[in-house]
Amino acid sequence: MSAAPGRSQASSHRSPQGEGTPMNDAFQPHLTAPLPGSLALGMIGNCAISALVDAQARMVWCCLPRFDGDPVFNALLEPGEDASHFAIEVENLASTEQHYEPNTAILRTRLLDQAGHGIEISDFAPRFFSRSRVFRPMTLVRRVRLLQGSPRIRVVLKPRFDWGQSTPRVTRGSNHIRFVGEHMTLRLSTDAPVSHVLSGQPYVLTREQSFILGADETLDHGIADTARMFEQETLDYWRHWSQRLAVPLEWQEAVIRAAITLKLSLFEDTGAIVAAMTTSIPESAHSGRNWDYRYCWLRDAFFVVRALNSLSEVATMEDYLRWLGNVVVDAGSGHIQPLYGIGLERELPESTVPTLAGYRGMGPVRVGNQAAEHFQHDVYGNIILGAAQAFHDHRLLYRAGTADFTRLELVGEQAVRVYGQPDAGMWELRTRARVHTSSALMSWAACDRLAKIAAVLALPERASYWSGHAARMQHEILERSWSEKRQAFAESFGGHELDASVLLMAEVGLIDARDPRFVSTVEAMEKSLCDGPYMRRYEAADDFGKPETAFNICTFWRIDALARIGRRQEAREIFETMLAARNPLGLLSEDTHPVSGEMWGNFPQTYSMVGIINAAVRLSAPWDSVI
Repeated sequence: MSAAPGRSQASSHRSPQGEGTPMNDAFQPHLTAPLPGSLALGMIGNCAISALVDAQARMVWCCLPRFDGDPVFNALLEPGEDASHFAIEVENLASTEQHYEPNTAILRTRLLDQAGHGIEISDFAPRFFSRSRVFRPMTLVRRVRLLQGSPRIRVVLKPRFDWGQSTPRVTRGSNHIRFVGEHMTLRLSTDAPVSHVLSGQPYVLTREQSFILGADETLDHGIADTARMFEQETLDYWRHWSQRLAVPLEWQEAVIRAAITLKLSLFEDTGAIVAAMTTSIPESAHSGRNWDYRYCWLRDAFFVVRALNSLSEVATMEDYLRWLGNVVVDAGSGHIQPLYGIGLERELPESTVPTLAGYRGMGPVRVGNQAAEHFQHDVYGNIILGAAQAFHDHRLLYRAGTADFTRLELVGEQAVRVYGQPDAGMWELRTRARVHTSSALMSWAACDRLAKIAAVLALPERASYWSGHAARMQHEILERSWSEKRQAFAESFGGHELDASVLLMAEVGLIDARDPRFVSTVEAMEKSLCDGPYMRRYEAADDFGKPETAFNICTFWRIDALARIGRRQEAREIFETMLAARNPLGLLSEDTHPVSGEMWGNFPQTYSMVGIINAAVRLSAPWDSVI
């Protein structure tokens, strides 16, 4: 089970023989074994690239040149000897401690040996303002600082290309190493002994050392000076960014960490927001529910934008609207996919990678996502919901206007056309189509928000037109999705099975949360879908049978619903349970096992981090209660 957030993680292991160049006998028996595969990981990034770092400061996942690229470090999905990673190991390792520098995306890991000698590794991707732009290079920086004593360390840098199939050709300079592949060349600039890095030879650390890994480009300044400047500027950037968040009074640390994680999920170059940084982490052990989440789902992105907007962080929305605007213009009045590549790629063909064993050996490893071919009719509502604030918010640098509304009306017309038609639904069922209540709900939301936008733009005829559609849909949804048998709104028109997504009825405003039908729905779902505090997505078996794990965002929807219907204390208790389910660094994946508390699914999951923010904002005591 995951430890509580903020708690340091300590470990002591006997170690296997090291990889690569043979080492002397004194060091060999004491190399610390990697922790068993887990999601006790931290994420660093800069809105261009990211990396996942385990409790022993191993970079175990990093895709380049962007989030959906080739994993040059793939140890998260390859538990064998062929795994690629970037490690800085300490001889006779006794314990590790790890934390984020408060209110930043800079990760600190302390490694202490059995004699109390130790180092601190600072990991980050540079991000700061420079030359009238945000500087966010394809660069990872590792600064190694001597804490005390004279620890002996070993640097292991093993990038791989082509999904682990290609070992790069290595060249060296006086203070750099180049890893040359067919499509990419990486350069490590370092003031550590290059010979020791190349050979894997352990050595005694006597001074601070820096490692700058990125594109094959020379540095303008010295290695140590560059790394130090990058860290200070990045530190200042994130502190000032966090300072501007309108956080709730309670659970501030959890909210700030969630907000930073969501920000790091933005691919700023295009404005896309990825659902998660990983592919193929199973939703439960040996389930085969292994999917690639490194793309932009319109649904997920809307929820991210909405959560950050609630904290007054609207810049992410402005970036996302650039990406979304291109999607809308490209589609015209036609079909819009539920997801696209972060560069607006339409085709994301799904395939498997036989060269990687998978998370804990639980393959397959998938690249691409067949869901891009689905018809998921909630997509049109998610587009308009994601864009709506841009018409009302006077703070924005680029407020939406009549021309933008005209384009959105084409999306609205699609929402009207597909309303009441069967689709794969928001859970992306591959072998079953129904008239899903959640999809119909989002068609209503599209019309409702278009009516409100038209009113703001002083377009009464258009406001009346869209209000008419919304009223018709609202009446029909409430009537056709109601199951008298279950005394609840069902997952489909005329159906009787329950689905947690129906809880969004209150969140998007279709029904008052105090309506007896909604209250009854919440109660019915608690009996059928809940395992203690956790909530599953639906009752019915899907393509892979019945899910074994709880879907985190569903638990957060339950929290929101309980708060709305007046069961606020219960909501707070469940929220505290979800906070305790985070990993030691405050991050969540997609799913939680209701018995073991173990995290499963792709990581970090934006949906889940959204839930933390929404719950805290909903449940927190007001600031004026203490000031």
